[in-house]
Amino acid sequence: MAVKNYETLNTNTDVTTTRTLLHETVPLTGTIVSGTYTNYTVTGETNIKNYSHGMFQSVYDYAYLSSSANHIFDVTIGYSNNSSLSSSANEQNAKKINIYNEMAQTLLGYNVTGGIEIFENDLNVADDGGPSQMKEVFFLNFSRLLSKDQLKKGSFSLTIGTASWATPYGGGSAGDPIGVTLTDLSASDTQGTTNTAAGGDYGLLYHSPFTASAVGVVFYQAGVAVVTASIFCSASATGPEALGGTTSTGSQDQFNLNNSTMYGITGSWTDLPISSSCDAVRHRINNLSFNNTTEINSTIYFCRASAPKFNYSANRTYTTGSKIRVKNEATNNPVSYITTIGLYNASNELMAVAKVSEPIKKDPTNEVTLRVRLDF
Repeated sequence: MAVKNYETLNTNTDVTTTRTLLHETVPLTGTIVSGTYTNYTVTGETNIKNYSHGMFQSVYDYAYLSSSANHIFDVTIGYSNNSSLSSSANEQNAKKINIYNEMAQTLLGYNVTGGIEIFENDLNVADDGGPSQMKEVFFLNFSRLLSKDQLKKGSFSLTIGTASWATPYGGGSAGDPIGVTLTDLSASDTQGTTNTAAGGDYGLLYHSPFTASAVGVVFYQAGVAVVTASIFCSASATGPEALGGTTSTGSQDQFNLNNSTMYGITGSWTDLPISSSCDAVRHRINNLSFNNTTEINSTIYFCRASAPKFNYSANRTYTTGSKIRVKNEATNNPVSYITTIGLYNASNELMAVAKVSEPIKKDPTNEVTLRVRLDF
């Protein structure tokens, strides 16, 4: 309906804003992350993309060369330059340190002395330099395609095997470690300003059932999970840096011992390139799930057509021979039909158009209020 006049909206009574959070469950099984798209005619898996720089690898839900493939997440490892594992003799030592520092800078920021913060199992307290530090970690950086605006607090779950490459969930000697499930279920209790870092809100990851100390952190807005490598140590190993050896019982506490018949790689965390360590992490993921969040901000306009207004149309077909088509008698009330609402700025420039599902009859005997919502 083309109208002859404009109705001014009162910003106090006719305009309001709302925010809606939509959540989707994203379940990722270990078969997608590792094993489903193994192509034994080539090296590796067709849904895993490694790069020439060798600093991380990308996981897709299908062969990544296919146009229908969707990026799921990136995985990489790193350790602090003051980690006991750090050595110039290590494979890609500088890159592993750079990855750790880059992620720490982005997610944690700097301390009061200008140094890069260290990941800890309790980010609510100051850096104490003690055993709470997580100096060796692996990172899961989720695609925006899946995480959307952010991960939903309290929904993250990661089940990962911590035993040998061949039997990630045990099955070897009695001393072999078993798989663990990491969750952020405590996030509902720890939300607020004290639970925010440079990378946004975060939740601590605990074994399920909860253990006294966290073993990782999930950053909700950034869509990044950080997990300490010490979860791959045997139960008798101590300290966050207890990697690269065996216990007195002979159990394997090296998380990245690969089966030589498949990748031709043996060795420990320090001896392998990043891509091989990423393979070892993926191979041990059994289930990974979270709920994403899409934030929809809306402005709602209440367009009110009072009884004496908007009863005529400027449409040329509204009249014929100077008479209103919809009136049978001159004494009858004028009738119009609302089909379209236009929102104009202060200069009467059309900014948005809304359509009703079916024409709404309007005459001087009734009033109409139309609710127009703009989402962004």
